[in-house]
Amino acid sequence: MTSNKKRIRLSEIIGPAFYETHKLIDMGVIDEAVEAGGRASLKSSYVGTELVLQLLKHPDCHALVTRQVGDTMRDSVYAQILWAIDKLGLTTKFKCTQSPLQCTYTPTGQRILFRGLDDPQKIKSIKLPFGYIGILWFEEADQIKGGEDAVRNVQQSALRGGEFGLTFISFNPPAASRNWANRYAREERKGKRVHHSTYLQAPAAWLGPKFLAQAEYIKETQPTKYRHEYLGEVVGSGTQVFENLRLEPISQKTIRNFDTIENGVDWGWYPDPWAFNRCHYDAAHKTLYIFDELTRLRTSNEETAKLVQQRIESWESVTADSAEMKSCADYRAAGLPCRAAQKGPGSVRESMKWLQGLAAIIIDPVRCPATAAEFSEYEYERDPRTGEVLPGYPDVNNHHIDAVRYAVEGVWRRRGS
Repeated sequence: MTSNKKRIRLSEIIGPAFYETHKLIDMGVIDEAVEAGGRASLKSSYVGTELVLQLLKHPDCHALVTRQVGDTMRDSVYAQILWAIDKLGLTTKFKCTQSPLQCTYTPTGQRILFRGLDDPQKIKSIKLPFGYIGILWFEEADQIKGGEDAVRNVQQSALRGGEFGLTFISFNPPAASRNWANRYAREERKGKRVHHSTYLQAPAAWLGPKFLAQAEYIKETQPTKYRHEYLGEVVGSGTQVFENLRLEPISQKTIRNFDTIENGVDWGWYPDPWAFNRCHYDAAHKTLYIFDELTRLRTSNEETAKLVQQRIESWESVTADSAEMKSCADYRAAGLPCRAAQKGPGSVRESMKWLQGLAAIIIDPVRCPATAAEFSEYEYERDPRTGEVLPGYPDVNNHHIDAVRYAVEGVWRRRGS
């Protein structure tokens, strides 16, 4: 890996939590690594090391490291790259300067450039002596103004030419689920790996007894702070409606064992979408599983009825929003056993309280990305003047939430709130 006589072992530099990501990058399976995690999870150390390793593997490409504010780079990502270069035994092979802020691999002339996103012109004006930028690192990505659009703009400006392209996005998950970085981490695509790490996966000797003792103290005295800062959990900003939410895979084997399935539809056209969900309620464990969804815009009742028919078994029924009785009738005419929800006074409050009172609401984020986003980002509103939380449930971005409420209406009405 280096020309040093002493061979460097990656296990001495990279935490075990990142072995799989390193392997997949080396195999060329992924072109984007999203590394989210809590304090001291070693994600920045890993990304800095991986960036240098990949630079050496691709001698015709350069790397660009970014943060929102350029003035913060010298003592953060630049220092992290210096650490990686030293740990890899490559100090004599790199020339690193602070004006301009960059590291140059002297055997080839490859550069690691550092730019703040607060001055986009500095990225557009990058001139290279040869080759192309093939590696990007967005550190503290949750702080990037413009979110995903800003990241895409940098990628389109920087990743031009060349066969190799690799993007790193690293951040500590913000408390609010609706932050763009948290939302981005829930989205999956081919070639993108989303990985979460914590200090508990790091070798204890690397962290030291003082850090571990402080983490235990915070765990005992401030559990929510511990979950957010040390475990990197999205704990919410104090206004989240569903504190019992779990986003995790629901296997096909698990679904086959569901003895009852509830289906719900919330009518929509545009801009509000039509939403459909399939659920199973495990009464013994007070757990609701949401494992299927459909979302459509500008789609007729005839077309959505066909979609639902392809999704459900012959013995299943559908409960839909009673605000559109004609739509319910259209479904029945299409051969679907569709009944209108018994809304009535207090139905929203009672059904929402029932959902909030469950031991868990489990949503498969791959099968149900829109539903996972709605439940995760659904928060109480605050008074803009006083900041106090307002009573009631906001009627916004809750189409799948409503579909789920209708689906389980027969359950919560039988059992009460």
